[in-house]
Amino acid sequence: MHNFNVKEFEKKLGLNFKNKFLLETALTHSSYANQFKDKQIQELAVTKSSSAAIKNIEYNERLEFLGDAVLQLVISEYLFENCKDKPEGELTKMRALIVCENSLFEVAKELKLGAMIRMSKGEELTGGRERMSIQADCVEAIIAAIYLDSGFENAKEFIKVHFENIIDKALTNKLILDFKTRLQEILQQNGEVDINYELIKFEGPPHRRKFYTKVIIDDVVMGEGEGFSKKEAEQNSAKEALKKLEEINE
Repeated sequence: MHNFNVKEFEKKLGLNFKNKFLLETALTHSSYANQFKDKQIQELAVTKSSSAAIKNIEYNERLEFLGDAVLQLVISEYLFENCKDKPEGELTKMRALIVCENSLFEVAKELKLGAMIRMSKGEELTGGRERMSIQADCVEAIIAAIYLDSGFENAKEFIKVHFENIIDKALTNKLILDFKTRLQEILQQNGEVDINYELIKFEGPPHRRKFYTKVIIDDVVMGEGEGFSKKEAEQNSAKEALKKLEEINE
């Protein structure tokens, strides 16, 4: 496993897994399992063996499914208990803001998950370790692994600790994760405004390309950003523009 030490990661999580296999599975991407299977098939073809069975490696997609449900329940319960003045519609919107890919990615970055995920060489070469969706899915899988290994209360405690800042910002209307949408909402409050995102340049090899973009508002450059995808770079451009508009703080 890439740069992965079970004991060190358990220490970071504040947990001691009874079933280490669950944690390992939570950090295994499907591409790694497919690569392992393909390698076995190639070896069998070389040896011309028909008796050997193909061994499958478990990966985290099923855990991700369960982890999403646990996370939804924990956040729903928290909002239900702590926002007694909010109607169902507002609670639903708030939960959606907290339980989203961007929020999960923030937790993944805090845990430095990118360096720990088992993935294929091909996935890694195409920037998989920086990919938001892969890291976000891993967080959900870890939640499920904790739930299965040591129960709901421990999973709940993990979520409480690692989502605390995100929840606090959501409750105080300071949580902005989709900077492009927020920028558009602010600028178009008093009518239509021309907002354009332009690619400045990109650099690096195709499998690890970095993009640089700028956001132009009524012909004025208001922000520039970078990222490992144009989407990420545009979000960072919008974030910079919002800072200039004094809507968010660094």
